[in-house]
Amino acid sequence: MEANRELDTRGLNCPLPILKAKKALADMESGEVLKVISTDPGSTRDFQAFARQTGNELVGQSTEAADFIHLLRRR
Repeated sequence: MEANRELDTRGLNCPLPILKAKKALADMESGEVLKVISTDPGSTRDFQAFARQTGNELVGQSTEAADFIHLLRRR
């Protein structure tokens, strides 16, 4: 899936990846996709909860080497 914007949060632990994603999503248009790259293993669970709480759609999660990739569609 193509992302409209990419956010690299490697090396940051919770809650920083979520806070940076929230800020990035606020600057995006409805329907646009944000790709977040994280090295925090807890980010998978964190982004699932974030999507439920905010109404943004979590359209994908994957792992590539030591990176956790999260795709969020702006509500």
